Formats: sequence, structure tokens, C-alpha cells
Amino acid sequence: MPKQLEIEFKNLLTEEEFHRLADRFRVSQNDFFSHKNHYFDTPSFLLKEKKTALRIRETNNHFELTLKQPYEKGLLETNQTLNSEEATMMLTSGMIPDGEVKSALIQSSVPLSELKCFGTLTTCRAEIPYKDGILVLDKSWYLNTQDFELEYEVENYDVGKEKFLSLLQQYGIPVRKTENKIKRFYNALMSK
Repeated sequence: MPKQLEIEFKNLLTEEEFHRLADRFRVSQNDFFSHKNHYFDTPSFLLKEKKTALRIRETNNHFELTLKQPYEKGLLETNQTLNSEEATMMLTSGMIPDGEVKSALIQSSVPLSELKCFGTLTTCRAEIPYKDGILVLDKSWYLNTQDFELEYEVENYDVGKEKFLSLLQQYGIPVRKTENKIKRFYNALMSK
């Protein structure tokens, strides 16, 4: 599916909270899978300025290019499958292959020749069906940083928010202002 609306709620967790939720939802080590997000922007961080994210997600030699742009109560995702040659070309040169993502970037006046990869964030993830949505437990590593996160992916913003806040309250987890992964990655990059 080339375009989709993403509605999700996020909360950073302590390592203890992460393991407690994994135990509560009976998530075993075998339920986790790993993927890498390779993040792109221009040297002046034009995409970041537009609150837009561009990444290649690599999972078991499968590559998906994703552009996330602000949209109402969520993010509009434009996705495009890449073969390994296209992914390698983009990772090494920043040259984006033809397709829906490139077209969307052109419409947003992004200078394609300036795109480059700024780094990689690796995530170990488990997904759990939960009350008409998907609960996600993530442990991520990037730039000498490790963090733990709970996400809740839903189709209805208002209902999803209520269920997510109720879950946090049920397990005694404080609501924490949580930036998305690319923002946390760039914050760590800028603080180096």
C-alpha cells in the first residue's frame, strides 16, 4: 500500500517498565524481531524543519522507503519497496529511486540532490494485538544510546488515545513527552 494514514501514541519506558509489560502480555524473546531504520535529510535538515521524515527500513534483506508527512491527527506515510541495489545506491549516494516517494518529495520542494543518510537506528520489536489496535514494545539503539518505548497503533485517534492513557494508568506508567524515533535520533546526533 503506497499511502496510508498512521495514527499512533507513544510513551518512553524505563527498562523495568518495558520488561514488566513484556511479562504481562506474555511476550517472549522469540516474539521480537529486528529492523534497521536508515534516516535521510539534507545538510540543512530541511525535512526535519518541515516535520517530515525519510527513511529506509531494512528487515531481513527487505527494504522499504518511507516518507512521513504531517497530516491532520496523524502522519501520511508514502511507502515504496526497494530492491537491494536501489537501497545500497540511496544509502551510499543519497540518490532516490523513481517512484511515489520521489514524486512526493518533489511536490514538497525538497532538493533531492542534497539528500544524504545521517545514520541508523536499530530496533528490536514485538507487536501485540490490543483492543482494536496493535501494541508495540520497542527497544532501540542509536548513537551510543538505548531506549525503550511503548506504541499503540490505531485507526481512531480519540478512541485510541483513551485506551492508551488507560493502559498507562493501569500499569502505573507516567505519561512522558515522547518524540518519535527520528527526532530522538536527531537530538542525539545534534548533542554529539
